[in-house]
Formats: sequence, structure tokens, C-alpha cells
Amino acid sequence: MLEQTEQDAPSPWHEGELAIQRSVGVVERMDGPGRNFVRKAMPEQHRAFFPMLPFVVLGAVDAKGDVWATVRAERPGFMASPEPEILEVGLPRDPADPADAGMEDGDAIAMLGIQLETRRRNRLNGVIRRTDAKGFDVRVGQSFGNCPQYIQPRSAAFVRGPDMPTATQPLHSGQLDDRTRRMIESADTFFVASYVDRDNGERQVDVSHRGGNAGFVRVGADGVLTIPDFAGNRFFNTLGNILVNSKAGLVFVDFETGDMLQMTGNAEVLLDSPDIATFQGAERLWRFTPKEIVLRPDALPLRWRKESVDMLRRSRG
Repeated sequence: MLEQTEQDAPSPWHEGELAIQRSVGVVERMDGPGRNFVRKAMPEQHRAFFPMLPFVVLGAVDAKGDVWATVRAERPGFMASPEPEILEVGLPRDPADPADAGMEDGDAIAMLGIQLETRRRNRLNGVIRRTDAKGFDVRVGQSFGNCPQYIQPRSAAFVRGPDMPTATQPLHSGQLDDRTRRMIESADTFFVASYVDRDNGERQVDVSHRGGNAGFVRVGADGVLTIPDFAGNRFFNTLGNILVNSKAGLVFVDFETGDMLQMTGNAEVLLDSPDIATFQGAERLWRFTPKEIVLRPDALPLRWRKESVDMLRRSRG
């Protein structure tokens, strides 16, 4: 399966992804990479990569059809790949996490493995196989890598055991307050989950990284987030999904406190707007309107320290 060539592999792109590729004139150029690099199984480097990580980003869809993004932390080794088509995930159920409701047996899921200190990231999506509350397996539907663009380098350390949940209760709301606005407006990183139901009946969930200078996400007086889309790999997974299905889920992490802000709501893509010019480097915009907001103080047992790329290079010799 891993030896599948560009000629005999089907195109992975759905109509939403193709529509945005078409809008920038790259459909033919992206056909080959799609067939070659979006695989039905994990290559060896991905199978070795996921077990090294102390956290993973997940995207899941609850029973109402709302999509949530989340970050879950565990000691490295909590993920393993016994074969290229399977990733074992040793994450126990977490009732405080709204994304957990979309992680039942048979549910579609998306995963992003990201190593902030090296700026490596690999993505996969697939279907959960669960037999107990201690974890689950994912049968891979798509597996592919991403470039390191816009990833802010950070090094992480545990401040408590991942099996010791915080005593602070989640805060639920229908709108942003001053605290959550500040968290968004000061962020240089967030993650977004989206999904489509494909013509063959399969649900395809995606979760991806978004980064920029601190303050790159703007929050309007009405609580709507406006987000620039910069030059990238031209896959357009997230924006293509939103064109077909407006539901999206965002998660912001305060890397110094471990606080996590999760939101589910609706998004729209702006391919042509005068507002694009007000965001330096943006090629297009998208907007997100929160419907449900969950602030989870001290949710993560990790704390991150921001590093410069040059410092990380020196530390690795």
C-alpha cells in the first residue's frame, strides 16, 4: 500500500478542497501531491514520530454533529503503531473534555502530531476502534505530513503527572468574556477541527495547526473571530471542509498556564474581501462564530517555554 504510485492512487481531494484549489489555479498542480503524499497508511517515519510525543491534538464530532478540537497530554509512548494502518492511543476517557463525546467506537477522528521544539507535524484521520475506557485504536484513513511554516518553537515540560487531573472545573458559556477574548487576542497558535461527510458515506475529520504573530486572530465586538489564511501547502483541507460544512471547532492553549479554551460553532470562508488587505500576508480570510465555549483552567499538565529557532539549533549542537 505504501508503494502506491501517483498513477494508480485515487485523488483524496473532495469538492470543497478542489473548489479552493480551483480559485487559486492549482488543481492540476495539486493532483500529483494528493495522490502521492496523502496515504492510506503511515510511513515508517510517522510511525516512529507519534510515540515520541507528550501530547496530541484531536478533532472529534459529538452526537449533535458539532465538532470539537482538543489537546491531550500523556507521557511519551502513549501512542504506538503496531502496523502501518493502525495507531494505538493510550488516552483514558475525560468527561471534562467536550471532544471526548465524539470518541466512541466507530466514530471518525482526526489527529495532529506536532513537535513544537522541532516544528515537525504529521496528520492522520481515521475511525476509532474502542473496547474499553483506557484508550482506543485508530484505523488510518489518510496520513500525510505538513511543512513547518508558522509553527512557533516551544519546549515542553510536565508540571504534574498526566494521570493527576486538575481540580478546577470547566467554565461553560455561550459568548466570549474579557478573559477569553484576551486569550485569543494574545495567541500566536491555535488548532482547528472540521469535517465533511463524503459521497461514499464516510465521515472525514481534519484537525490542523494555525499560527502567526501574536494577535493574528482578531475578535470583533460581536464575538466573531476573523482569521487570516497565509500561503501554505495548497491542500486546503480545513477551508475546503468549511466550504462544504460550516461547522468548526477551535482550541487555544495558554502555554504558560496550561489553560485551554475550546469552542464549537460555524465558520465561513472569504475568498474575496477588502478586509484581506488589512492582514499582512493574508491570501484569504475565514470567520468563526462561537456557539458553545468551554474554558478549562489548568487543563493540561504541560507548560511550554518559547524558544527561538537559532536557540534550538544551538541546543541540538
